[in-house]
Amino acid sequence: MDLGLKDRVALVAASSQGLGKAVARGLAKEGARLALCSRHADAVEAAAEEIRRETGAQALAAAVDVTREEQVREFVRRVNERFGPVDICVTNAGGPPAKPFEATTVEDWRRAIDLNLMSTLFLTREVLPAMKAQKWGRLVTITSLTVKQPIEGLILSNSVRAAVAGLVKSLSNEYAPFNVLVNNVCPGYTATDRLGELSSTLAKSAGVSPAEIEKRWTSQIPLGRLARPGEFADAVVFLCSDRASYITGQSIAIDGGFAKGLM
Repeated sequence: MDLGLKDRVALVAASSQGLGKAVARGLAKEGARLALCSRHADAVEAAAEEIRRETGAQALAAAVDVTREEQVREFVRRVNERFGPVDICVTNAGGPPAKPFEATTVEDWRRAIDLNLMSTLFLTREVLPAMKAQKWGRLVTITSLTVKQPIEGLILSNSVRAAVAGLVKSLSNEYAPFNVLVNNVCPGYTATDRLGELSSTLAKSAGVSPAEIEKRWTSQIPLGRLARPGEFADAVVFLCSDRASYITGQSIAIDGGFAKGLM
């Protein structure tokens, strides 16, 4: 199936590892030209070089703190200069720490808002005008299954990522007349370094091993296992493609059936 992504300009945030890197690799395999960013210059350049070797794709890599508006603006300017306007933007950032409500501080909440909501806002403000002008665009936000089903101990993520889903739904309505499709993807428990860190944190709090935490997760997943990053990436790449031309305003769980709600 031709996804119509050859030579599309795709910006993927937080793409030096994990889900972001898997999405970048998936887009590269379809012929997209990539712009990768991460806070760590060495890590994101290493990811870009690995993807170049594997796929032959053109890839620009840069150190960017997506919570800093001026850095996001400068990065998009560089992408425009190198490749032209951004056709596809996949927003992404690490999750806030696992804490119960009484352990959170006001500063924790501010950092979580900056990390997950404001970073998404900064990227969308920079890329949507060009997408609107060319009457083609794909904006995909990566949040969490907490948008579908809040998770105990993740009150920061439960709250702030839901705000991103609200932004996505609103933007999808505003930009649909311009053929700019806006969707949110909600990964479940996926075998990444980030998940390993989370299992270690929760294990320490509960006085059990990380393996026990992972066993508890998989016991609640109908498919009975963690997701592979590539499986998540395949769904995102499809949403970025011409083949997904009638899907917008959705929050799609990629969680092996974990979320128990109907929607």
